[in-house]
Amino acid sequence: MPSVHTSSVKKKDMRHIENVVALSRSSKIAFNKKLHQNLVTYHAPQSVEAEYFKVLRTNLLFPSTGQPPRKILVTSALPNDGKSFVASNLAASIAQGIEEYVMLIDCDLRQPTIHSYFGYDKAIGLSEHLTSGTELSKVLLKSPIPKLTILPAGQAPINPTELLTSKKMKALLDEVASRYDDRYILVDSPPPSMASETLAMVNLVDGIILVVKAGATPKNAVSEVIAQIGKEKILGIVLNYSDFSLKKYYGYGKKYYGKKDQ
Repeated sequence: MPSVHTSSVKKKDMRHIENVVALSRSSKIAFNKKLHQNLVTYHAPQSVEAEYFKVLRTNLLFPSTGQPPRKILVTSALPNDGKSFVASNLAASIAQGIEEYVMLIDCDLRQPTIHSYFGYDKAIGLSEHLTSGTELSKVLLKSPIPKLTILPAGQAPINPTELLTSKKMKALLDEVASRYDDRYILVDSPPPSMASETLAMVNLVDGIILVVKAGATPKNAVSEVIAQIGKEKILGIVLNYSDFSLKKYYGYGKKYYGKKDQ
């Protein structure tokens, strides 16, 4: 399982990075899907990695100024930096809170991953809703976390960019956000360098979380993505696969490793 180290980013100075560590009513008991081992916030809620996601959750939901972002896009500088790992675990962590509901949307229509984190095979989802008007209620998936609902990518379309930049996509995000004021929408989106729709979707969300793989992602790749997105949109940077640990503070001795993901 990938390790994770989160960072909050000051919008006015990107050189300075500070270290920081509901639609479905399903129950954990009734859920019979096999969840991905990398869903650490579910399998190991007291682990070091899960603790980082709690800190990230707190920073997002309780900002020092202004209102918390309701629509959050998670992307990465390059493929295999771990954006889906971060999006899935952050969504689960938020939903495990007392009051917050979450919809996790897989907008990586070319290489979807979110469904597998929650034990599902590929099924109809976002692409069917946008192309053929399939009712939203028919493409939503439940999770073992009662306040977390999944909107999978669906079958790969021939025109992902056009679908994700359509008025219908914007209407979907606006409707989900406005219907309930306690719901957060997390969007898993491919790297901007690999999919042009991500840059267009920047304008549809309140902020961006950028995932970077420690010791692997070139600095120039990170700088390019920040320049493309606009630093005012960056909520924070997650340094994935970092060796930084909270073990010395909490007494944890076990480390988690796993396969790469999107």
